[in-house]
Amino acid sequence: MAVPSHTPAPQGELQRGLSNRHIQLIAIGGAIGTGLFMGSGKTISLAGPSILFVYAIIGFMIFFVLRAMGELLLSNLNYKSFADFATDLLGPMAGFFVGWSYWFTWVVIGVADVIAITNYVHFWWPDLPAWIPAIALIVALLLLNLPSVKNFGEIEFWFAMIKIVAIIALIIVGIGMVVVGFTSPEGHQAQVSNIWNDGGLFPFGVTGFLAGFQLALFAFLGAELVGTAAAETKDPTKTLPRAINAVPIRIILFYVLTIAVILMVTPWRSIPSDQSPFVEMFTLAGLGVAASVVNFVVLTSATSSANSGVFSTSRMLYGLAEEGSAPKSFGKLSSAGVPRNALFLTAVLMLFGLVLLYSGESAMAAFELVTTVAAVLAIFNWSMMVIAYLVYRKKFPERHAASLYKVPGGVASMYLVLVFFAAMLVLLASFEDTRNALFAMPLWFIILGIGWFAVRNSPTRIAGYKRFKEDMQREVNL
Repeated sequence: MAVPSHTPAPQGELQRGLSNRHIQLIAIGGAIGTGLFMGSGKTISLAGPSILFVYAIIGFMIFFVLRAMGELLLSNLNYKSFADFATDLLGPMAGFFVGWSYWFTWVVIGVADVIAITNYVHFWWPDLPAWIPAIALIVALLLLNLPSVKNFGEIEFWFAMIKIVAIIALIIVGIGMVVVGFTSPEGHQAQVSNIWNDGGLFPFGVTGFLAGFQLALFAFLGAELVGTAAAETKDPTKTLPRAINAVPIRIILFYVLTIAVILMVTPWRSIPSDQSPFVEMFTLAGLGVAASVVNFVVLTSATSSANSGVFSTSRMLYGLAEEGSAPKSFGKLSSAGVPRNALFLTAVLMLFGLVLLYSGESAMAAFELVTTVAAVLAIFNWSMMVIAYLVYRKKFPERHAASLYKVPGGVASMYLVLVFFAAMLVLLASFEDTRNALFAMPLWFIILGIGWFAVRNSPTRIAGYKRFKEDMQREVNL
């Protein structure tokens, strides 16, 4: 039965409560994450000014992934997420692995956000116990997400708006400081040549340039969130293409141009690797009040990322429970159409960030650990999207021919992306900071394999898969 956009979805189904303005800002919010605000300082210390090329290259590849995801989601409006088209196109085992891996990705991102938020709060209150902001964050996220998906969309809209205004303001202020030749109390003069006058664009050579990819990749996690929200979007045929097509402009604005301005104002060697360069730019310039304002912005950004993670994990776990790949309790919805039990589980798991912080690791060391795990999981998820697209092209050539939103470059661009992801895994294995976390990741897939063999023949999962295949065949009119 079709679900009209002007009426609520039936009881027991996810609600299509996100409008165009919600989905556009969710897409932007996903493109501006904790990895940019918290992790770019470390990336600059590894790559120097070549970080600009690092972000541009990764963004170029992610755009192709999002275009593939967009074409697939619009090829069958019964797909609620990319786990659905993985199940439909690659089989139930692939869907099981993708669904659980994406869920775990956002749990790990949530842990990273908890670590980042405690670090930001310590900018104002350095002696505050880490558990206080962590608990406050988790309680706030539950209160924000329990009412309805529209409430999530509204909150994320304003979170994203804060980030957009702040970044645009930072660009304007930074360019103004360059124009007037602002000199910090330490004697650093703001000038365009700061980008290249200390060792050139590649001060650490090819090795440093490649090292920049390991943490920069994490900054793009969440770009695919627009696809996860597709099931609760009123008009995906219009909103998804608009959001995805704007990705290149957002990457240039929010990553390349913003970091370039920071490097103009603050010589890159003066940026601490364990702090946010957004805050440090104003701190080093002697603008303490502005630094506090920017710290508030990056704090809201991390909260926004955690908010998106709670949303994503709860919806993915709900879908897994519906098909019998997760306990039934996670497939229950509240009267407002929210998977409440799945929300609670994510909130509890995010507390693992405190375990890392109290284990003796510094905030940045803990952050690097979890971001490497999240990056490996993201590479797996994105690669599965690309593989699903290649299968879709062979299995449903008539759908591709009829598609109004085709992937640029077609199959060739998809193979280029897969080669790039393979190279990223090689890089992660080449550096000590990321090697240990990478080599531990097979354990996750072993656990998934055991889980799959435990549930694959269960009556609940078989019945769930049968319902899934029937749903994939029904016609949807929005």
